[in-house]
Amino acid sequence: MRSAPFLKLGLVALVIAVLAGTAFATNGYFSHGVGMKAKAAGGASAAWPQDALSGANNPAAPAFLGDRFDVGLDLVRPDRGGGITGNTGGDAVDGDYDANGKSNFFLPEFGYNRAYRDHMAVGFAIFAAGYMNTSYTTTIPLFGTSKAGADLMQIFLLPYVAYKVNEKHSIGFGLNIAWQIFEAAGLEDFTAVTPEDSTEGVFSIYPASVTNNGHESSAGLGITLGYMGRVHDQVDIGLVYRSRTYMGRFKKYQGLFAEEGDFDIPPSLAGGIAVRVDPRVTLAFDVQHIWFSQIKSLNNPLLPNFTEARLGEVDGAGFGWQDVTAFKFGAAFEASDKVRLLGGYNYGAQPIPESEALFNMLMPGVVEHHITLGASVLAWRSMEITLAYMHALDSTIEGSGSIPETMGGGESDLRMSGNSLGVAVGWDF
Repeated sequence: MRSAPFLKLGLVALVIAVLAGTAFATNGYFSHGVGMKAKAAGGASAAWPQDALSGANNPAAPAFLGDRFDVGLDLVRPDRGGGITGNTGGDAVDGDYDANGKSNFFLPEFGYNRAYRDHMAVGFAIFAAGYMNTSYTTTIPLFGTSKAGADLMQIFLLPYVAYKVNEKHSIGFGLNIAWQIFEAAGLEDFTAVTPEDSTEGVFSIYPASVTNNGHESSAGLGITLGYMGRVHDQVDIGLVYRSRTYMGRFKKYQGLFAEEGDFDIPPSLAGGIAVRVDPRVTLAFDVQHIWFSQIKSLNNPLLPNFTEARLGEVDGAGFGWQDVTAFKFGAAFEASDKVRLLGGYNYGAQPIPESEALFNMLMPGVVEHHITLGASVLAWRSMEITLAYMHALDSTIEGSGSIPETMGGGESDLRMSGNSLGVAVGWDF
């Protein structure tokens, strides 16, 4: 079977992903898993290739797969928002703020794998690597005069090569070809200019490039390296390193993000083990560390930066995000020759300190606990249908020292929860 039709489908999936909008954060703002089977199993995937999206999780893993492609769509419904209390502005500022102006989001995915001579595989995966959205239904007076919100999606096209060093060990290389899309709104209070020069910002080095400039995209490159080993008849291990993906700057928002609009995708490292404890039962466990702290626009704190450096500068105020370590547990039960049941749990400590709650009303990535369920059914010949459900338990942060006295003091809090339901169709060919 020629690969051209699947490549065309992949390109269509990429276009849909660009147009689909964004959803809510899970492990920081990274997805808890890639591929519908991995999503149903808590995201555990570094040593457990289940479908053609496995190359996105570990580019060495597809060496143990045959010819296959998968296409899926995830419906995501987040619930997010925040609140402000104790501000000197009184009732005009204090209150609960609902960020669910947009509630439904669709995230497509596509994977294709082709095996060669039993020792090599090539393919590609298209997926949303990271996403975040807030759509406030009202203005936030400490931010501006229009409805506040932020929209971020990071999309990967990851072509890969997997090579078996011998029958039990493989290595893999993937190229991170990334697109990201961003928009911010409702931040007019940070666009003030000096009386002497209308282009000189009080709070930003580029006051015209802070807010309400529509969506903007940028592209970038990085690499993913992987290893997978079958160290026992029933035990597989995997190791994956994804480099920092260097992205083009957001020119329309160079007055908002540190380093004049720089917003690279942070590096990550994951290791995993999959154990076939029984011919019908597989258990898997992954640990993933994400270095959000390496991205200044994410890691720079609001204070004292807000009073010492303007937005857009190298040390300009950011979101104060810290690194995240995620723990992913997954299980599969072969109920019959045609039905596989999946389940899992994912925990990742949220990256936002209590002192950074105010600015993170735009990016409230506070979800920590995720419960997942799913099933795969061999519906017809080699066609497989997979369903995956994820529930992100409600998480909150109560701010401490989160609002500067120059903005009236008081505290901000954040909250987020959500659900997703996805379906994928895959074929072995």
